[in-house]
Amino acid sequence: MKLNKETYKEFKSYPEKVLQFGEGNFLRAFVDWQIDKMNDEAGFNGSVVVVQPLENGLVDMLNDQDGLYTLYLQGMQNGKAVRTHKVMNSISRGINPYRDYEEYLKVGENPELRFIVSNTTEAGIAFEADDKLEGGCQKGYPAKLTALLYRRFKAFNGASDKGLIIIPCELIDRNGEKLKEIVLKYAEVWNLGQEFVNWINEANTFCCSLVDRIVPGYPRDTIEEVRKEIGYDDNLVDVGEIFHLWVIEGPQSVKDELPIDKAGLNIKVVDDMTPYRTRKVRILNGPHTAMVPVAYLYGLETVGESVDHEVIGKYVHEVIYDEIIPTLDLPHDELVEFADAIIERFRNPYVKHYLMSIALNSMSKYKTRDLPSLTEYLKRKGELPKKLVFSIAALIEFYKGKRGDEDIQLSDDEDILELFKNLWTNCDGTSEGLKKVVTGVLGYEKNWGSNLNDVPGLTDKVSGYLEIIEKVGMKEAVKEVL
Repeated sequence: MKLNKETYKEFKSYPEKVLQFGEGNFLRAFVDWQIDKMNDEAGFNGSVVVVQPLENGLVDMLNDQDGLYTLYLQGMQNGKAVRTHKVMNSISRGINPYRDYEEYLKVGENPELRFIVSNTTEAGIAFEADDKLEGGCQKGYPAKLTALLYRRFKAFNGASDKGLIIIPCELIDRNGEKLKEIVLKYAEVWNLGQEFVNWINEANTFCCSLVDRIVPGYPRDTIEEVRKEIGYDDNLVDVGEIFHLWVIEGPQSVKDELPIDKAGLNIKVVDDMTPYRTRKVRILNGPHTAMVPVAYLYGLETVGESVDHEVIGKYVHEVIYDEIIPTLDLPHDELVEFADAIIERFRNPYVKHYLMSIALNSMSKYKTRDLPSLTEYLKRKGELPKKLVFSIAALIEFYKGKRGDEDIQLSDDEDILELFKNLWTNCDGTSEGLKKVVTGVLGYEKNWGSNLNDVPGLTDKVSGYLEIIEKVGMKEAVKEVL
């Protein structure tokens, strides 16, 4: 028996109030779960239209199940292990704009649409110079969004009450402001007129936001047990931890339309999200990104086994407590308490969070999540943080694409993959050759925003660690920094 509206007797239809860019595990376990909860417990009465940001994705599978999927939430709650599951009934349909572009634009003409959310990875909020208004689906998310907003502007003759509340979930600093900036740039480049620009500025609300929930996603190792437990076939089963936090920087009027309190959700609408963001990105996401290449090349597969491992667990602990916490300005006790909670979340006995699921776009993630800690540590201590520097060497080794005899399925932007392919293909394995690889990676300003070879001592340190990893392997190399 397959999960769809015929087999799920409690199926309900709701007005389409939310447009979502991204159909992946995270948004389905985070935003769509919250919409489902607000429908059930607080009378939100709204559904989500999901847009597939890339040409290949899950919307056909989603439509095949009428937007339904099973979400497992599991973890520690009040000191007890808790595990629940429920069918999510908040998605109305999915659209592939590369195939049904006009259908996508028509969503902008819906008078009941109120919110736009997105999670297109850190690399998703970017200006693509080749994207045009005419000629079919644009490549980048901000360009697609601009085209939809322009369709809405024209459909309602610029009505001030038809603007939208736009909340990006991508993990980049000031995500709402950056998204708005790029939308306005397209408005200028595409000559969409001053009236449209005024409507964007005055009728629409772009919120910066911060999201926090660990989502391992599809439980591939235990799917047969899951099928037996739920009693039907579901190709989109999703798994997340119980903990969730959504910090939205915006006007308090957002709460008038989102019945947060009534649904008991941990959503905070605040005037300034900076302290929340810095703490979360540095102490939760930073260790994730620093851990992945080291632990994976060591031979581990998941976050849980990495944190519990005698060697890698020590490495992760020292990254957090010795190198990241000293770079933050919040009270030390508060930071330690938050870090302790993060370690507990990493150890969630139910969550099999695969390292490879975190590895997507690792270069841009390192820039956002770990580089600020590295440079701040250097500034405050006058020396480079060993573990964070070692993680760069491990990242470069990871992008070689091999773990022993096994190929690593690298997933990043084409230019990043091409950069590493060229550098490693032309490397002769000597100290000088490895240093050329490091210099090429650190000098890739398109990713870093600057030339990291200019950071005193960084090139030599990373080169030294990379040489050790190449010579003796990760298991011996990591001991050098512990």
